Amino acid sequence: MVRKWEEVRKRLSPEREARINERVADELERLSLNQLRIARNLTQQNLASILKINQGAVSKLEQRTDMYISTLRSYLKAMGADLQVKAIFADGEVVIDQFEEIEKRKRAPHRAIAS
Repeated sequence: MVRKWEEVRKRLSPEREARINERVADELERLSLNQLRIARNLTQQNLASILKINQGAVSKLEQRTDMYISTLRSYLKAMGADLQVKAIFADGEVVIDQFEEIEKRKRAPHRAIAS
């Protein structure tokens, strides 16, 4: 027998519904790159155009399990996001800013050394 979600939901305790909502929220925080792109209503062709690469390169990038942080940063920036790298310990989190600082120095114009 098929039941509508609304009917099933009426029978759930508030605690159970809260746990379900928490699990849904957790899952929405973990997406693969292609799932994230789709959730942002972008096609591979859209991103390829922004990144000035071909669609096939976007497809390959989305399938990679290992890539440079700069590549991931560019991909996310094309979607309007910033990348943040964190070390997560049992007693807290630390943002690793080394990659951001190196990127800023690479982009900064070189200053002439005064003599």
